[in-house]
Amino acid sequence: MNSTTMTIRVPTAVRDKLDRIAVGTRRSRSWLAAEAVAAYVERELSIIEGIQQGLADVAAGRVVPHDVVMAEARAVIEQARKNKLANQ
Repeated sequence: MNSTTMTIRVPTAVRDKLDRIAVGTRRSRSWLAAEAVAAYVERELSIIEGIQQGLADVAAGRVVPHDVVMAEARAVIEQARKNKLANQ
């Protein structure tokens, strides 16, 4: 895996907590910070891509009207209630 070096500033309290995690997990601060940044980047990128896909769907007319969605949701909820009552 290719890697690069980054320098970041964090509050002292964050660094201290990272130290505690490093000791507790027997990992380096650098490794932990890299894992945290990687997880953050993946999560945020997924959110951004989902929003962009949603906007593209709207622009292309790939949408379901609100009243249709609500009717389907109500039907699912009603069926779940009936199933629950039948299983009691």
